[in-house]
Amino acid sequence: MSVSASVDTTELSRRTFAKAAAAVASAVVPGLVSCGNPATSSGRTAITFACAKFFAQKEIGQIVDEYNSSQSQVYVELRELPTPNQSTQVHQQLVRSLSQRSGDIDVYTADIVWIAEFAHAGWSAPLDSYVDLPTRAQYFPGAVDACTYMNELHALPWYLDAGMLYYRKDLLQAANIEVPAAWSDLVAAAQLLLDKSAVVNGFAWQGRQQEIVVCNLVEFIGSNGGSILGPDGRTVTLADPAAVAAVQFMVDTFNRYKISPRDVQSWDEVPSELPFLGGRAAFLRNWSYVWNNAQNPSTSQVAGKVAVTKLPAFPGGTSTSCLGGYQLGMNAASTKKSAAIDFLTWMSSPGTQLICASQLGLAPSRPAVYNDPELARSNPFMVLLRDVFTAGVSRPKTPKYAQVSLALQAGVSAALATGDVASHLQATGSRIAEILS
Repeated sequence: MSVSASVDTTELSRRTFAKAAAAVASAVVPGLVSCGNPATSSGRTAITFACAKFFAQKEIGQIVDEYNSSQSQVYVELRELPTPNQSTQVHQQLVRSLSQRSGDIDVYTADIVWIAEFAHAGWSAPLDSYVDLPTRAQYFPGAVDACTYMNELHALPWYLDAGMLYYRKDLLQAANIEVPAAWSDLVAAAQLLLDKSAVVNGFAWQGRQQEIVVCNLVEFIGSNGGSILGPDGRTVTLADPAAVAAVQFMVDTFNRYKISPRDVQSWDEVPSELPFLGGRAAFLRNWSYVWNNAQNPSTSQVAGKVAVTKLPAFPGGTSTSCLGGYQLGMNAASTKKSAAIDFLTWMSSPGTQLICASQLGLAPSRPAVYNDPELARSNPFMVLLRDVFTAGVSRPKTPKYAQVSLALQAGVSAALATGDVASHLQATGSRIAEILS
């Protein structure tokens, strides 16, 4: 079975929204949830969906209800996992279930960095025979790449997040400064605004020794045409000239150009966000969640003065945004793969992605959904993210990602602290090579 590539996105979105409006809402409770009226499952193929908990105007349980109401062949039971900000617990629960190879879950949501791990372990089912190439072309290329391991598709893109550049549009307009497309332009703009005393912090980003510094690293190196690992997932390229130059720029933001405080070395998302929301910073690299905070007068002194764009690039490079988000996988041990793929592809369809975007705030992985007028009406900020996600790339794809990430965190933090970039990247690259061997 292949997923048809000839989908009328707008019409499907309207049909799905009409169905959603007519569906009866049901509450989600922890554990295994029977959605809707259990009697409706009679005679159907029952499958289990293990999903991280999301909630806003609508909950995942209500979306599952809509699927159950839309057809009479498959019945989905929801197994609720912790929220994405408890990703360690989500990961542990999925590993516990998938490693038993019992087929107790059929479809699941996985953080984008777990896909290689699950595929390498043989826990996720390849989806190539179900999802044809024209259909894959309907997603952002970076999302499909992140869902692919060893040339096999092991997850279907669902929703994304990515790094982006927030900026004070009022300050740039007043100083007649163009929105920076190159890192050198950002340096010049930040220095000018600092010289004018318009801000005390030119550029806020995240260098804390946590996963967040790896995300920043991916973006800086990628925007210089470099990488951490080669396409084979085993060749270490962290100490190549492009990567060294990019990390040197990270150091230069506070050592040479003085556009960032040295405090960025201890900042994760929230500490870096606060100076920007307080009107003290001109530029901020962060995730999409910051937008609502920036526009809320109760949390922001710059409400109405902020805009967002894709991250800058180095000469000869292209804008690069580190991808995050949860994707949809199918258990290799499932005995109900036909039913599972039907639900999985419905969850990733244009209409369902539109509902998730409009009512859960989950950014679609399909570019066409951003053109739907319903999204522009319900969540106009999200429409701006299309260009950001076009530049999206995955973190290193390896089944040993957790170990690789820890090595990167330690090595890059040392490089930032000492300024001795080349030697620390060389040592870290050697450590990663040992891990991968």
